[in-house]
This record gives sequence, C-alpha cells and structure tokens, in this order.
Amino acid sequence: MADLEALSGRSAATIARALAAGEASPVALAELLLDRIAAQSSPVFLAVTRERALAEARAAQARLTAGRALSPLDGVPIAWKDLIDVAGTRTTAASDIYRDAEPARADAPIVANAAAAGMVSLGKLNLTEFAYSGLGLNPHYGTPVNPNDPATPRAPGGSSSGSGVAVASGLAPVAIGTDTGGSVRIPSAFNGVVGYKSSEGRISTAGVFALSRTHDTIGPLARSVEDCVLSEMVLRGAATSAVRRRPAEGLRIFVPETVVLDDLDPAVAANFEASLRRLEAAGARIERGPLPPFAEALRLAGEIGTITAAEAYVEHRALVDGPEAARIDRRVVARIMGGKRMPASGLITLHRARAAGMAELAGRLDGALLAMPTTPHTAPEIAPLEADDELFHRVNLKTLRNTLIGNFLNLPGLAIPNGRDADGLPTSFLLAATGGEDDRLLGAGLGVEHIIRGEDATEKDCERMTK
Repeated sequence: MADLEALSGRSAATIARALAAGEASPVALAELLLDRIAAQSSPVFLAVTRERALAEARAAQARLTAGRALSPLDGVPIAWKDLIDVAGTRTTAASDIYRDAEPARADAPIVANAAAAGMVSLGKLNLTEFAYSGLGLNPHYGTPVNPNDPATPRAPGGSSSGSGVAVASGLAPVAIGTDTGGSVRIPSAFNGVVGYKSSEGRISTAGVFALSRTHDTIGPLARSVEDCVLSEMVLRGAATSAVRRRPAEGLRIFVPETVVLDDLDPAVAANFEASLRRLEAAGARIERGPLPPFAEALRLAGEIGTITAAEAYVEHRALVDGPEAARIDRRVVARIMGGKRMPASGLITLHRARAAGMAELAGRLDGALLAMPTTPHTAPEIAPLEADDELFHRVNLKTLRNTLIGNFLNLPGLAIPNGRDADGLPTSFLLAATGGEDDRLLGAGLGVEHIIRGEDATEKDCERMTK
C-alpha cells in the first residue's frame, strides 16, 4: 500500500492512479484530508462537506474495487471556491451580507459534473469578497495565509485565495476557482501551484456568483498541467479530451516586450529568462517584440476603466448604492463604484477595442503561444497592505497587470511555477494562447511543464506539500 501522507501531496493524476490500482483507499484519503482541514488555523475553508465527502469516497471505493471507475479522477478529492453552488451549503461569496443566505438547492453544473465523474467534494473555499481583488485579503472571514513563508504572513493572491492555499498546503489536490482578472493565475503564482484560466464560455458559469458576465471564467488550481487537463475535462462533463501532448521542439513562443516585462522583481525576471533559455535549448523557437494590443488594453483601463467594473456595478448596484454598502469591504466598494462612473460610450469603446485587439493579436501571433511572468512580483506582506489603502490599490493593480490583459483579450492561460526567490517565495511562468485555443495551450503545457519548472522541480514542490 502507498504511504497515504506522501500520496496526499502528489498530483491528482498520481493519486488517481494509486486509487485505481488499489494502492490507497479513497475513504482513507478523504478522512486524512478532512482531519487536516479541521486542524487548520488559517481560514482556508468556509464550509466543510464532511458527510458528502465520505459518502462520495465510499461510493468511489466500491466502484474502484469492482473495476468500474467513472473517470480518470474517480475518488480524487476536490474543493470549490465559495462562489459556486454546492447543494446544501450557503454560497457566501465571502461576504458578510450572505453569511446567512439560504443554502443552495442544487449543485452548479460543474459540481454536478465532478460528482458524476466520481470526485469527492470536500467543501467551500475562502476568497476575496465578491471575487474582486488580486491580493486575496478578506476582512469578514479572515485571510488565508500563504504557506510559503512560515515567519511573515503574506498575501495568498486573489481572488481564489483559499483555492491556492488549499492546494499548496496539502488540503486538496484540486481546487476550483474563477478568473475574471487573474483570480486563478495569481493565487497559483503566489502559492507555487499550477493554474489554468479557460477561454470565455468553455466551462459553464451557471450556478456561479457573477462579477463580470463577460470576463468570468472557471479554472482549476492543481499540482500539474496533467491535473488541469483532467479537471477541466471533468468540469465540462466530457468523457474524453482532445488535448494532445506537444513537445518543445518546433514550438513557437512569443515574448511581448510591451508592458508585461516592466518593473519585475529581480528573481521573477531571472527565473523567467532561465525558463526561456531551457525552452530554447529544448528546441522551442523564442520570438520577441512589441505587442500594441497590450499597451492599448492598459491605456484604456487607465483612461476609461474596465468592463469588469461596469458589469460588477450592474450586478451589485442595489448593495453598493444602499445602506448595506457599509458591510462590504471598502476596497471592493471603491472598485465597483468605478463602474458606476463609466458612461455608456466608455463601455462601448472598450468592447470595440477588445474585438479589434483580439483580431490584431491573432494575426500577429499566427499560431505562436505567448509567454510572460504571471505576476511582476512574489507574494507581498499582508500587514502593510492592511494598513494603507493607497498602497493596497497600487500593489493590487500591479499584481493584476499581466493577467488582466489576458482577460480583456480572452487569452486562456497556464500559470506554471518556475522557481523561487531568495526568500523561498514562488515565481511563475504564464503560457497563453488566443481565445478558443485551449486544447493547443494545454497540449503544449503538458510537453513543456518540466522544462519551465526546471529539472526535478515538480517532485520537490510536491514534497513541500506534505511537510
């Protein structure tokens, strides 16, 4: 039998293979993780579905014993950002306003798909209130602490803060987040895990609390690209995947010299260039140059605002314009109110520029993938951000800078750990494609993940999660 403690920190795909081979029990694994969650002092989980998890684990055990697995992830534990409806639990969006909301009557389609694939739902995860920040701080439920610095509390990244911390802390091998401006990719970067932001419309957002109906996307945070491939297949309710591994040799990768390389932490820059050198040595063709749609995206955000802010105001105007606004994180209210001030002409300008930018980008790349650092810096300390709202907003905007462009231009992306700084904090490499090219992106990610990470990095990072 496999060492369950060690196995719990491995990739979801590795865990699944051990369960299918009878080397470990889904029930014993679920019990181990549920006990680990209960012992946590950090507010990672907002709700734990212990009875459901154990019932699903027992059913998985019976199927696997009989050799009738429902999917490649049958019996593997999963956890959900608390924007996503899970039957019998409240969907709070990590807001004090919804703390006593009526429990969801049904699973969101993505949760139902995971259950149909035999996955074991552990519970609901913390986040930035209403999913509107890249840093992951929450004044109502507490902030999940990034596990990569035991001495100094650091930001977990947002808005899927609990999702990133759960995977990095060994509480769940897969956690599902949402990404509207970087909310899967940033916590993946800050916590040192893999995150996949899907193209708009690829994975259903039904039964998911909305922030921006244009930009909201669903994606897994996990321990490998393979985990992301299998998880997104499950979330879509697909029985098979069209993703095929693509080797580095012959792969074209374009590095934008516009915006995304500006003002990087030294370790972020050094690790990014080291990953590119390894890719080139493995046969990838690295191209560099300006990318005007990136500059235009940031210019418009600065001068007009964002589609997200405008749509967030429409979603939540009854709250932010009323007395309940005092119960909402002031930093979240400030960002939503930016959407209130946007004229209709501004929103139309943004949508037209977005369509033009996506078309120009597709023509410029001509099949190449994009590469950039996921975030310009590693996880910042929490205390200064809590003490100074101006600093919070400045750091938040910088944290979101590279990923936000991807949402504006509908770029699916893979955030892959690619090293650490002198303090042991993770850095991250973002591989992206044009909208709708998710299968090609994921196939390339399967082929080059080990190169981006560096030799043996995958195993070393997995080992950290069980210590």
